[in-house]
Amino acid sequence: MRILLLVSAFNGLTQRVWGHLADRGHDVGVELAPAFGSPEELTARVEEIGPDLVLAPFLKHRVPEDVWRRWTTVVVHPGPVGDRGPSSLDHAILDGRDRWGVTALSTVEEMDAGPVWATSTFALPTGQQAPIAKSALYNGLVADAALACVEEVLRKVAAGEEPTPADRLEREVPGTGELPLLRRAAFELDLSRPAAELARTIAAADGAPGAPATLRGARFCLFDAVAVPEPVDPLAAPGTVVGRDEDAVAIATGDGTLWVGYAATLAEKRGTKLPASWVLDVAGVPFRPAPAALAESVYERDGDVGYLTIRSYSGAMHTAQCRRLTTAVEKALTEDTRVLVVRGTEHAFSNGIHLGAIEAAADPAAEAWANIRAIDDLCEAIASADQLTVAAFTANAGAGGVMAGLCADVVVARDGVVLNPYYDMGIFGSELHTWTVASRLGEVDADRLLSDKLPVSVAEAARTGLVDAVGPRDPARFAGWLADRAAALATPEGRAEAAAAAQVRAPRRPLSYYRTIELAEMARDIFDDRRGFAAKRRDFLRKAAPQETPERLRFTDVRETVAP
Repeated sequence: MRILLLVSAFNGLTQRVWGHLADRGHDVGVELAPAFGSPEELTARVEEIGPDLVLAPFLKHRVPEDVWRRWTTVVVHPGPVGDRGPSSLDHAILDGRDRWGVTALSTVEEMDAGPVWATSTFALPTGQQAPIAKSALYNGLVADAALACVEEVLRKVAAGEEPTPADRLEREVPGTGELPLLRRAAFELDLSRPAAELARTIAAADGAPGAPATLRGARFCLFDAVAVPEPVDPLAAPGTVVGRDEDAVAIATGDGTLWVGYAATLAEKRGTKLPASWVLDVAGVPFRPAPAALAESVYERDGDVGYLTIRSYSGAMHTAQCRRLTTAVEKALTEDTRVLVVRGTEHAFSNGIHLGAIEAAADPAAEAWANIRAIDDLCEAIASADQLTVAAFTANAGAGGVMAGLCADVVVARDGVVLNPYYDMGIFGSELHTWTVASRLGEVDADRLLSDKLPVSVAEAARTGLVDAVGPRDPARFAGWLADRAAALATPEGRAEAAAAAQVRAPRRPLSYYRTIELAEMARDIFDDRRGFAAKRRDFLRKAAPQETPERLRFTDVRETVAP
């Protein structure tokens, strides 16, 4: 089937849909709706493409009437049957819903009001110290439900079936209806309220628009929150900063303690999201241990297998964090285990260096240089380990985060994960990728992967040899699958087999050779800005609207249109 993905952004979820369709042999192209100056321009482009189906996963822009009247156009909405409005997930988290869903609807004049092609509901996690953040929900449970809806849409379209009017369907989630757009003011934090309530509000505002708060007379947006029932300082007034632990900061509330991992200044505009201890006033604030949910790394041992779980908010890792993670890897390697597994959390693995920290630095070039060398140290620690190393892509990863994982002897991934194993920010990249990618794919295919700059589903990654195996999508089942695989690798037979495979991919030159070549290129990109790193970084951070759809995402076989 010839399918046009019409999207507002080519992000984790839309990339997953794109990869899923491509893996199943469909002819898929992408168009970014914000890149079109008028409905007429967009309609003309769809005319050129001539799709069998226009699929719009979580599109925030209105589809021109001339498009949805002429081509089957299905919008995937992040809410159950009956839900309408642009802030669906915000409301679901803010209201403490225990069940939510995704619905695929035909596009009509009224937003989210068309007949239903498919719907899928799921249980929302409840009762946690750290409520599931909107971005994690979007790329996890919501993405899974969206894929189920897409499969049902394709089946029905291929069979010539029609969608069902929404009023003829049972509402699996009660109390749904049209809900308003939630702007930043709706998430204002009253720090005299209980910490658990505040953490839920911050989770609902995650990413954008952010939850605003006033601390010591200054305005901030808070992110990445965990509520602790016990007060760190029982005498502290709500809104007082009462503790810090590396990047995280503890704030007294009306009931319990609110820990936040990230914050941004808030004046006329919101500043860059940065580690909370960099943004909030922590002068003279004592050290207090942060809750485990905010731990940057956790090491656990199970017999001959060591597990190092790394956590990074949004996948970005700044210089000091990379250094601390390198120390954690080196410490884990001092154990007498036979296998070290380095894995991410259910919601994030890594996307490499921290563009926000670089942009906010007094000298961005110097910070970028320090950051890339620090993440290279982390990669080298994994690559040069005497123990057998396993990298587990538990969630989406990109750029240097993918390359860091490829430094391990064995690479596995959770089903549904999307990898972006390339650099698209005006930099050559480092993280030993000139060795690892070619060692797995060969020089020709490695060059193609890095130059095509396309996302890769883990199914495709396993087919090409970029990863060695793919485990179940369900996080608990994947953890069990990973434990079984690591235990098998810890046996003499498993270690011998893995070591033989790793030896085939072993570097032919010292690791310093690859690192030196990469850093020489990176130095020109960082200090001479030869590829526009500064401008691309800035546009990325401020979420600048795309001016055009990248050619690599578009259909290339389109009809020539003749002006009347």
